[in-house]
Amino acid sequence: MIDLYCERLDSSFWAEPINALTNLAFIFAAWIVWKHGNCQSRLSSTVWVLIGLMASIGIGSFLFHTFATKLTMILDILPILFFQFVFMWVYARRIINLSKSYAAGLLAAYIFFAIIGAQFPQHFNGSLSYLPAIMLLLGFGLYHLIYKKPEKFILLIALAVFLLALFFRTIDIMVCPYFPIGTHFIWHLINGFLVYLSARALMINLPQNP
Repeated sequence: MIDLYCERLDSSFWAEPINALTNLAFIFAAWIVWKHGNCQSRLSSTVWVLIGLMASIGIGSFLFHTFATKLTMILDILPILFFQFVFMWVYARRIINLSKSYAAGLLAAYIFFAIIGAQFPQHFNGSLSYLPAIMLLLGFGLYHLIYKKPEKFILLIALAVFLLALFFRTIDIMVCPYFPIGTHFIWHLINGFLVYLSARALMINLPQNP
């Protein structure tokens, strides 16, 4: 049993009910993207992949916060990574129009620095591994703004949302003595909004063809 959060006090299935159930935010975000995409006739294959990954994030995280095993930790991590990779690749290739080699280099650099950050779990409650995501959103957000893409502020808003989510993720262990359920559940709720904004940014900017 893996115990990483304030809310878990034992090894039972429902030891983290709030952390588990707040993963519905990702399912809700996936539904909203589907609903908007369907209404606007923008459900391309890319958008469908993002919708599936958003739902998978919620399911994987739910499994981890209930079973809390090494296997469910992997099921928690992989959909998040795949969502980031798909978002990064598609935005770089189809919005910025980078070549495959430059997009691959960007992806490789992202993975490299995320791995470096993961080597220091004792700092900021393991949040250093998310530093590349901050830089990515900043870079894409500035591009989105400067080139006046549809909803030009959306990725900078996503960056602000992500920084707020990271704050609550980082302080989770620190607040245990004062707030026994911790703040990790707020990370889930805010990140549900974050993945919605990210998927929407792609959906409304991608060409109409799949």
